[in-house]
Amino acid sequence: MPPTRTAEVIGAGLAGLTAATALAQRGWSVRLHEREPEIRAIGAGIYVWGNGLATLEALGLYEEAAAGAHVGAALETRDHRNRTVEELPINGPGQPRVLTIMRDHLIGTLIGGARKAGVEIRTGSEAVEATPDGRVLLRSGETARADAVLAADGVNSRIRRQYDIVASRAAIKQGATRLTVPRSAEFVPAADQGNYIEYFSGRRRVLYTPGSETSLYVALVADEDDRPASRIPVDTASWIRSFPHLEALLGACADAGGRWDTFQFLTLTRWSMGRLAFLGDAAHAQPPYLGQGGGCAMMSALGLADALSDPSAPVDQLLRDWEYTERPTIEHTQRWSHRLGHLNNLPDAARSSLLRGSRLLPRLGASRMRAALTIPTGVGRFAGAPR
Repeated sequence: MPPTRTAEVIGAGLAGLTAATALAQRGWSVRLHEREPEIRAIGAGIYVWGNGLATLEALGLYEEAAAGAHVGAALETRDHRNRTVEELPINGPGQPRVLTIMRDHLIGTLIGGARKAGVEIRTGSEAVEATPDGRVLLRSGETARADAVLAADGVNSRIRRQYDIVASRAAIKQGATRLTVPRSAEFVPAADQGNYIEYFSGRRRVLYTPGSETSLYVALVADEDDRPASRIPVDTASWIRSFPHLEALLGACADAGGRWDTFQFLTLTRWSMGRLAFLGDAAHAQPPYLGQGGGCAMMSALGLADALSDPSAPVDQLLRDWEYTERPTIEHTQRWSHRLGHLNNLPDAARSSLLRGSRLLPRLGASRMRAALTIPTGVGRFAGAPR
């Protein structure tokens, strides 16, 4: 038998955990490094569209991940007068699939899947250098060599900074406070409580997202220089002035903590060099307006593991093939996410007219949903595939 191939994965977010699990399921010996003392979920809730759900199904983790998740019937956009200007039916026959899952539950599911697959998870283990010949240097002084090194260490990747491969990077000058509050019937009318709703007012947005039967994920989106909007604790009086019809919901955010993050957009000249590859936000960060940051990271990570499962070609060639396959859909989605951020810049009346008109352009909608409707590469060749 040929020797077992080895992988060192740097970063235990969605991309790193997915790649590590998928490789281990395909017979690789995988070690996953997380610099923090424990693996923590950054954020509150997360939208997982069809591509991410198919990835979880391929790994045999869908049932656990979906337990307790919310399944909405529609994704709505409301204007400054609380009028519906856009509505996307979801989760019905022939419609896009999406679940909203509490992020800590999703991360916990992926950790369990990685351990079951045999991944060695090392917390408090920080990689400070990785090279195209498969060498990894840890802060402890330990070194390792592997057939493949996967840098999934986030938008501020330390490993990526060692190489001149950033094609474009921009802070979007918009951001969000993300937080979780207990669900309440007082927040929105009964007919709206199960839906996902994005409310606009001026240059601000409020995202109402049930994440489970008891938890509500809220995102308060605004320009970076809108100081009252980015305050922690949340300046509820300022937000209620923009959204008076959401007074009960916004009042509940006062003591909910949360964190403000500025959105990022990042592309690379290439996703790999030799045996070293970059994935997730380290390779293709995007603003969250399509809810596809996590789904694209997971889908791409599964495709990477599938590509590396071919024993007939060298790793560097397999990584180039992986990028050739995955990059078009990922970058299409990045561009769409970036464009949707420009809606904040429009006057209320113009934005409402534009969103109403978009319903008459089905090809535009299909382009927007391209990633959500994509079947990830290799879904039938992992542990969750039908036998």
